[in-house]
Amino acid sequence: MATSPSETPESECVETDVLILGVGIAGGSAALQLASKGLSVLIVTRADIPEESNTLYAQGGIIYKGEGDSPELLVEDILRAGGGLSYPKAAEILATEGPSLAEEILIGKLNIPFDRNSSGEFSLALEGGHSLPRILHSADTTGYSIEKALVQRLRSYKNVTVLTNHTAVDLLTPAHHSLNRQSIYDPVSCVGAYVLSQRTGQVRRILAKTTILATGGLGQIYLRTTNSSGARGDGLAMAYRAGARTINCEFIQFHPTAFFQEGAPCFLISEAVRGAGAKLVHGDGVPFMAKYDSEWKDLASRDVVSRSIHDEMLRKNVPNVYLDLRSNIPTGEIKIRFPAIYEQCRKYGIDISEDLIPVVPAAHYFCGGVWVDEWGRTTVKGLYAVGEVACTGVHGANRLPSSSLLEGLVWGHRAANHVLSVSDELTMPEPKTIPPWQETGAHKPDPALLQQDLISIKHIMWNYVGLVRTSRRLQRALRELRHLENEIERFYRAVNLTDALLGLRNAVRSALIVTIAAWENKSSVGCHYREN
Repeated sequence: MATSPSETPESECVETDVLILGVGIAGGSAALQLASKGLSVLIVTRADIPEESNTLYAQGGIIYKGEGDSPELLVEDILRAGGGLSYPKAAEILATEGPSLAEEILIGKLNIPFDRNSSGEFSLALEGGHSLPRILHSADTTGYSIEKALVQRLRSYKNVTVLTNHTAVDLLTPAHHSLNRQSIYDPVSCVGAYVLSQRTGQVRRILAKTTILATGGLGQIYLRTTNSSGARGDGLAMAYRAGARTINCEFIQFHPTAFFQEGAPCFLISEAVRGAGAKLVHGDGVPFMAKYDSEWKDLASRDVVSRSIHDEMLRKNVPNVYLDLRSNIPTGEIKIRFPAIYEQCRKYGIDISEDLIPVVPAAHYFCGGVWVDEWGRTTVKGLYAVGEVACTGVHGANRLPSSSLLEGLVWGHRAANHVLSVSDELTMPEPKTIPPWQETGAHKPDPALLQQDLISIKHIMWNYVGLVRTSRRLQRALRELRHLENEIERFYRAVNLTDALLGLRNAVRSALIVTIAAWENKSSVGCHYREN
């Protein structure tokens, strides 16, 4: 697997059977399946290294199968967590195919070192919303273990090329970009992407028989998030501009427990910590979740826990609440089960075996996205979407913990299999019909202006389109975001392209997609909560 830019001149076309934008578990598993069958695969990532993705930072685990478990029981848990809006067919696909794919690919092919008990059996964790313990985990760095192994396996394929430090500008759609103006009458289709080299500032055309979006989520449009720096909604915004259908975009899942300390990063404190017995408390050590959910308490669904924390913070006028591990989890077990969290908190003066962990809710997972069918196909011909950028319907109004990695695995594999089933019918688009990128900018963008606009978006989304939404907040968000988008679009056309500028353009469009969806949905359901 090549990880340096192609030697092809950037003014020329690069051609490939399949172009994949992103390389988390969804894009990576699709690439793995396609490469194993001999197709040429080109992966584009804006990051310095292929492994950088939301998958890399996933702590808790991935759904497997517990003692006395069944697909039917898992479907029940998914539908319950989804607030009645999950798509039953998608939930059934995940529940029936997911555990076997985890066994075949993650355990069998990639040899992920999932934790085992003294008997040598998998140590399965219980997480909120699950009827029984069924979560595979590799300490508290499950995503890291999966992503590292996946990229390592992809390196063994000569027909896989990765362009790092490259940012997709827009999807190539003949209806919008073809020199043959008759193409405007054809159904919308995708034939690749314009891609910016961060190193040179040049944009090249990448033409593909099939394109797979696997760009991840959009947590970075919020002030506090557990997401990686690249989770700006790039794929959602590009798909929207191409004409793809998007659904369920009001459903942003806030993780209840992200580390909070002034000047420190907002990193995730896994659901598995509460699954192991940790309690949410105030500074005096008194727990409070029982008054919000008497049955599940600290293991209630994430939207309930997040709003409960939000309510407690407002009621007591405090900047955060705390997680108490020390009262219910043995010290030795804390250090064994959660070594990464332990070390990360120690950097900021918190010993989680002795101290309370200060936490706040943070934007975590995007339950909506680009509409796809059971094979990952979007409404744009030749364009698939997998992972967090896609909406399969599995999550409905709220995601069941540890279902996202499994969904990425299942739909990455399914999309690849569908591409393989129709590969003989696919043709390479004519390079001469797609023009080279025309640079319109005259100078480099001012990074201070870019940063200020991004900060404005983050504050608007956090204050007006966050955990609790009202009509007045949403109206203000729409006014301010529309004004910002107009300014950003003018800026975009007047300066040279950079990764930061592209991210800003995508962030404001994604923020508007979320806000419009939140405005249109007048009901409170799942992780979309309207106070009035």
